Amino acid sequence: MKLQSDDALKMYFYQNRLETFEGWPFEENCSCTPENMAKAGFIHTPSENSPDIAMCFFCLKELEGWEPDDDPEKEHRSHSAACQFIVLKKNVEELTVEEFFKLQKERQKFQIIKSCNASITKFEDSAKLRRADIIKTIKGEE
Repeated sequence: MKLQSDDALKMYFYQNRLETFEGWPFEENCSCTPENMAKAGFIHTPSENSPDIAMCFFCLKELEGWEPDDDPEKEHRSHSAACQFIVLKKNVEELTVEEFFKLQKERQKFQIIKSCNASITKFEDSAKLRRADIIKTIKGEE
């Protein structure tokens, strides 16, 4: 799931993240309830085969395979220690404009890194296919 700029800004707010958890498989008597997931910065990004995929709107880290006793904040910290949102000591509503812009700058870094890594992977996959085609041509296996 790719968040457009306006949607991503909305996700700074707990209620907007919470609203993404429609159909979340862990509702009651669990640590990873929609409320706790949203508090930890996650949004629900299910796929057809994985109904429990959650992604941090900030660092874009995706986690799946949740267990009822998993603590979303603890899991987030352990899988993405560099995420500035999870270590934020204030509510978003209490941030100064300067603090918000610094935070947003950090979020942009995560987006750039994810985008670049996706482009590199796509290029490498394409190069592998092209190399295989060249080898087949050389061997006369067209």
